[in-house]
Amino acid sequence: MSRIPLPSPTSIGLPSILLFMAVFGMALAPPLTAAQPPVVPGAGQAGEAKTTEVLVRVVAHGAMVLGDEVGGARITITDVATGQILASGLQRGETGDQNQIMRTPHLMEEPQYSSRPSASYRTTLQLDRPTLVEIAAQGPLGYPGAMQRASQTVLLIPGQDMKHDGIVLQLYGFIVQIEEPAAGTALIAKEDVKLKASVRTLSGSLVRPHGDWDSRKIHIYGEVVIGQRVVERLQMFYTGEKSSFEAPFFVPQPAEAPDGITLRVVVADEGRNNFGLGEAKFPVLPEQLRPKQR
Repeated sequence: MSRIPLPSPTSIGLPSILLFMAVFGMALAPPLTAAQPPVVPGAGQAGEAKTTEVLVRVVAHGAMVLGDEVGGARITITDVATGQILASGLQRGETGDQNQIMRTPHLMEEPQYSSRPSASYRTTLQLDRPTLVEIAAQGPLGYPGAMQRASQTVLLIPGQDMKHDGIVLQLYGFIVQIEEPAAGTALIAKEDVKLKASVRTLSGSLVRPHGDWDSRKIHIYGEVVIGQRVVERLQMFYTGEKSSFEAPFFVPQPAEAPDGITLRVVVADEGRNNFGLGEAKFPVLPEQLRPKQR
């Protein structure tokens, strides 16, 4: 095969040499092909439905998982584009291992709630395309007065199952229950009455001194309310029983509270930005209607 004679570098200028090399290189280069889009495992094509497991875990902010003890939580998964509810159900199970959740350090990729048995909601969807969904949770179902709601927008890929902790939704707040006076009790004017309330996290964990939910770091106080006006604020103290706190107060005169009073207990954990409230209304009777002692 005959060779193509190359011109001498001395016979032509440098620009001509560069032009010749560029044309010669293009002739020898392989043809260009269009860039292929990245392949997402399990994505499939539209119309090719794949089973996709969705795992949701609802937890109390800074605490444990919402389990059967507090009635669990209600989960709803909705297609953002169409508004169609794809799945709904209840989270059931245990609150989880307190030592593992509250006291054991974790790396970002390590499961925090699922290394031991704990409540969750699991469902399987049939997806034929990547689907943007809203996952919403409401709980604790056993305590309507403390009910909170949270939601998260998540992209689901057909065939890509959720594992470990799943989608974790945090609910903020406390379960605050007024135990004394008993609900519906008529209060007698000028009496010295004890306000007593229990305080727990939304997962049902006890709030008390020196615990994982240390009441010494949480502001717990009571309020006596007439109409919309707070007439007295009460510093509440731990009773030594589980998660109970109490404070004394004097019942106002009926003339001051013709529609009765509202007793309110406020829980403020500023360190965790977590707040809760419990309240109840009580009628006030004149002092002369005090029941006779038997």
